[in-house]
Amino acid sequence: MAIVYTCKHCGNTIGRLDQRTVDSTMLGLDQLSSEDKQEMVHYQRNGDIHIQAICENCEDSLDSNPQYHELDFFIQ
Repeated sequence: MAIVYTCKHCGNTIGRLDQRTVDSTMLGLDQLSSEDKQEMVHYQRNGDIHIQAICENCEDSLDSNPQYHELDFFIQ
């Protein structure tokens, strides 16, 4: 089983954790609202968990261009 963090804006892999068991509390998933979990956390048939987050480059772009927050995707 793997936990794969991917940037929701550019699609790049941020990181990957290979684990046999996962405690959602250690990942902080218990802190997310139901809506955020549904949007950000995707369970795969093979047991992997894909989590959408924001990479440093996209975060920098958002900080430099606050108007990008209005867009679902700002990288074409």
